[in-house]
Amino acid sequence: MSGTAERMAQNQKQVAISEFFEKNKHFLGFDSLTRSLITAVKEAVDNSLDACEEARILPEIRVQITKIDDKKNIIELKSEDNGPGIPQRSIEKVFGQLLFGSRFHAIRQSRGQQGIGITGVVMYSQLTTGRKTHVRSKIATEASAAIVDIGLDTRKNKATKSNESREIWEQPDGSFKEHGLEVTTRMKAKYQKGRQSVYQYLRMTSIVNPHADITFTDPEGEVHHWPRVTERLPTKVESIKPHPHGIHLGTLQRMCTESTDSRMTVFLRNNFSGMSTRAAKELLDVAEISEKAKPKSLKPEQYRALLEAFQGERTLNNKPVKLLNPPTNCLSPIEELLIKKGLSKTIDSRFVTTMTRSPTVTQGNPYQVEVGLIFGEGMLADKPVEVLRFANRVPLMYQQGGCLLTKAIESVDWRQYGLDQAGGRGVPKGPAAILVHLASTNVQFTSEAKEALADNSEVLDETRKALLEMGRGLRKHLEKKKKMAKTQEKFELVNDIIPAIAEKSAQILGRPVPELAGSITKIMSAVIAEEETVWNKETKKTDVSITLFNYTSRARSYTLLASWPERDGAVMENNNTGGRKEATGVWAWKLDTLEPGQTYVIKYTLSGLEKGDWTDTDVFFRGSQDVIGATKMDEKLLEEIRRQEAVGTTEEEESSDESDDVEPLAEPEVPPPTGQQTLFGGGE
Repeated sequence: MSGTAERMAQNQKQVAISEFFEKNKHFLGFDSLTRSLITAVKEAVDNSLDACEEARILPEIRVQITKIDDKKNIIELKSEDNGPGIPQRSIEKVFGQLLFGSRFHAIRQSRGQQGIGITGVVMYSQLTTGRKTHVRSKIATEASAAIVDIGLDTRKNKATKSNESREIWEQPDGSFKEHGLEVTTRMKAKYQKGRQSVYQYLRMTSIVNPHADITFTDPEGEVHHWPRVTERLPTKVESIKPHPHGIHLGTLQRMCTESTDSRMTVFLRNNFSGMSTRAAKELLDVAEISEKAKPKSLKPEQYRALLEAFQGERTLNNKPVKLLNPPTNCLSPIEELLIKKGLSKTIDSRFVTTMTRSPTVTQGNPYQVEVGLIFGEGMLADKPVEVLRFANRVPLMYQQGGCLLTKAIESVDWRQYGLDQAGGRGVPKGPAAILVHLASTNVQFTSEAKEALADNSEVLDETRKALLEMGRGLRKHLEKKKKMAKTQEKFELVNDIIPAIAEKSAQILGRPVPELAGSITKIMSAVIAEEETVWNKETKKTDVSITLFNYTSRARSYTLLASWPERDGAVMENNNTGGRKEATGVWAWKLDTLEPGQTYVIKYTLSGLEKGDWTDTDVFFRGSQDVIGATKMDEKLLEEIRRQEAVGTTEEEESSDESDDVEPLAEPEVPPPTGQQTLFGGGE
């Protein structure tokens, strides 16, 4: 029997991570021919975008697919970018070693973290065609480009190289490439058109990466181009320290045993975000650990006691120890204006509403939800709306039904917002597309292929709030459009019929045609607001005008309010009518008296924007008489925006007031949360 045990023990071997994925390639998204091609494109494009953004370069990405052998489904994929390139000595590690990357231990928003993606493409190519992947890399400090063919030794998780050389990289126009990367690989894959295709993936990528210029040449030779619509790169993210709410027991033990800090107060302040001096002392107090204790000297029961204090299971005066939220400069949301521009460049429609929720925290991880809705022309009214799902600016193409973001959409009763939906559940029908984007330092996927988000009640609730508010924006738009259409019809009818009747009557009676303005006003009995937002080609600024018509027999008094992109860097100029700031992104003008038949005009200019950034201004009012073309101000919403601004200021002050007399920290300064980014269709 003992011999059997020894023999069994001898047969046990450690499996290399690359060998594991070789036999389980479906984990990486290579489970079908069509999906394999999309996965390969995704990994190449994601790497290009990440590299360009880190180097603060506006991305120019070229993707070309060529059919090599139709019968055997052999396809060549070529991807090229203008990023910083990869030094020759690093190419083999980047392309030929799984779990090699720079982002795994960094707590910040990023497209990938595992270091698996592009090496998985190299592995799949080698498995299906036996060919290595050709890499050409040019960095700015070298005159020539490095060239190498990369394969993967799956047993050793190590790259194999061949055909290493250098060459001058000449481009088709005759110029020389300054910096960039080109990857050419052949694989067994299948190209198809439709909803789940390379074209759709790149189209979706262009929506949430409006700063990127993307060109795609399909196997038929047709060129598809999505130009960039902004010169502004995404906000550069900073790595943050872990938050106590997201720490596990084993992680805490490892951090303590590896620490070189002299005492626990220094350890807590140096290794965790949201940790003030006060909080550190209170946590140690409730955990019954001395402030002067060395992290390495803690006993197992003390680790558990400290973790219980982190999680609020141990309390101070029957309350959990208050911790500050982690910094949010680790996130880089797309932002509302750019979502609008991204949607508008790929889908033809007149109405777009977007909103970016304030950053929040789940399980110690900061995250931010963004939503967008485009409605109207060019889309089928009797088909389900197009659902556009994204995580950290990456499209989610598969497993739509099992994704948290889809579940959030399905949980909303869209019937009350103007879309068809059987039973008030499921994906609604209508001429619309709904975009949902989650930005987070720790996106929880349902699988390694990163195709759908796992359930999380806090994220679901936050996404649902954003969708509900956006739905209200759509409803207001449809109601306003309907009222304006009816009013316009009535106005045209009155202006056609009344003058004709007056002229005919005057002829019969032999009298002059009477003044009709007063009569038309009484018949209309409405106050109308007309808004116009246009890009001025000469001044390179956005001109806004709001006109208020009093077509009633009584004098009226109003306060008009308008949304404007204050948070996006806009400056309001030439505002001759004055007014005052009501909240961030909301300006107000008080009209004491608007006489019957009188017109009041508000004009101003917005500078600091690009063409297409701001195309529609939302107008609100305070007053007893309805204003057609404007929305009654939601005072609760306005108060909530002000409250969130005040909370953000308070948190910032509390954080700055918590001085540390132990040891200075390198924690980056964090801007406070500023409430929701929009008023019309934004805020909760």
